Amino acid sequence: MGADFGYFFLQAGTDAGFFNVLVEKFNEGEAWMWPVLVALILGLAIFLERVITLNLADINTRKFILDVQQALQDGGIPAAQDLCAQTRGPIASVFQAGLMRADEGVEAAEKAITTYGSIEMSFLERGLVWLALFIAIAPLLGFLGTVVGMIEAFDAIEAAADISPSLVARGIKIALLTTAAGLLAGIILQVGYNYCVSKIDRIIAEMEESSITLIDSIILMKEGKQIVPEEGSDETQA
Repeated sequence: MGADFGYFFLQAGTDAGFFNVLVEKFNEGEAWMWPVLVALILGLAIFLERVITLNLADINTRKFILDVQQALQDGGIPAAQDLCAQTRGPIASVFQAGLMRADEGVEAAEKAITTYGSIEMSFLERGLVWLALFIAIAPLLGFLGTVVGMIEAFDAIEAAADISPSLVARGIKIALLTTAAGLLAGIILQVGYNYCVSKIDRIIAEMEESSITLIDSIILMKEGKQIVPEEGSDETQA
């Protein structure tokens, strides 16, 4: 079966072209292929929007933390706030929220970071619910086409009072094509969903880790201690 499957794609690429074969199979699947295609297109649109948004939200976190620490050391909280305002991404926004409350104490800054961090997390995850919906709907639409195709096959048998392969071939073919289309759409969207979730998890982890560093830096600043180790010091060399 694996050899036949590979031969199908090989022949599709050499004879009529893989895209032409897909169009041909889509047309053979008839009306039930369209809902699956719509679910795939809408899911891909959400995926592409999330990819663009997440890439824009992704920054060099390590460099940004060092820049904020340097700004705190050189110009205090106002300088660090200006740097955060000029930097895109959820981490900069969370930092800015914490710095705005830093004058009220470390606890107030921590509370602001936690609250605003939850808001930024919801922004990052926005749209994933709809993507998950289309992941579930696409295979179900395919299975629905399968049921309809099998019903048509049995209707043809009942009308002809005969079990000739030519009578049931059309209905069974529609059933198999819609099933394959639904599963393929679901697989494609699931891969995109997992990519978005993994990227969001990484951004959130960096946000939490960097927030701890910010709080520590604020504490050092209030105590009048060195935030960024001087070059050549023992801490830097370590």
